[in-house]
Order: sequence, then structure tokens, then C-alpha cells
Amino acid sequence: MSQSKIIVALDYPDANAALNMADQLDPSRCRLKIGKELFTRSGPEIVKTLQQKGFDIFLDLKYHDIPNTVAKACAAAADLGVWMMNVHTLGGPAMMSAAREAIGSHHDAPLLIGVTLLTSMDQQTFEAIGLEGTIPETVLRLAVMAADNGLDGVVCSAHETAMLKA
Repeated sequence: MSQSKIIVALDYPDANAALNMADQLDPSRCRLKIGKELFTRSGPEIVKTLQQKGFDIFLDLKYHDIPNTVAKACAAAADLGVWMMNVHTLGGPAMMSAAREAIGSHHDAPLLIGVTLLTSMDQQTFEAIGLEGTIPETVLRLAVMAADNGLDGVVCSAHETAMLKA
């Protein structure tokens, strides 16, 4: 398993393009992120193929559903042997807790991180979907909720990283 902090996003429309990029990378120097488009088109096979090449995989599917459904999806991702996966923190404490329980917390369990708010969210959209307060206040609340429910970290906008570190 690589200890690299570099994660290369394989935001490609198909497996061939993703594999062409992966062939140019050294698995000892980076990890790979597989998102919704590539996973939807190529399925678990792309994860397995890249793992056979020696890469750690961050499965970036941002699970957000009822607790039981998210728990089962996270267990399936863990069974694939991914290094890290994520959920939407807006799914709430029960969903996050179910996800954590489903994948376990032993040393070889995948990291489970929570997306606070989408990084594309602006104040106008925030208010349009019925959220109140400010984006930073909400991100902080969701990050604390993620920690309280056993998540290993959060994804947030660069604008909130200093606040969350403090």
C-alpha cells in the first residue's frame, strides 16, 4: 500500500482512457480516485484491474441514501478492497454510523470520509435548497457530526480547511 498523499483523479469516460493514464503512473508514488462516471461505465472490474497494477483506490461515489442501503453499498466497496470511500454527511448520523459499522474499524478497513457540502455549493444554492445559516457554520456542524459517527475525515472546500483544522 502506497503512503503517498498524491491522489490522481481518473475522471475519464471509460476504462481504456483511465488505464492509459494509469500506465503512465507509478503506484508507489500515488493513489487513484475512481468517480461515478468511470465506475458506472466500467464497474468493479476497473477497481480490480487497477489494484492488480498495484494502485490503492479511493472510490468516490459519495453514498447518500437510507442507512441500510448505504451500509450495504459501503460493505460491497470494502469487499472490493478499496483504500478509501466516501458518504454524504447530509445523510445524517444514522447513515454515517451504519456505514462505519458496515465496514468495520480495524486497521485494514477502508478509510471512510464524509463530503460536507459539495465544493460547488454557493450561498444562493445553499439557501435555495432550504439550508439556513452560513456555509462555514454548516460545514463545521457536518464535520463534527462525521467525527462523532466514526468517520476518518471529511471533504470540504479549501475555504473551510483552516477552520476545520482549528
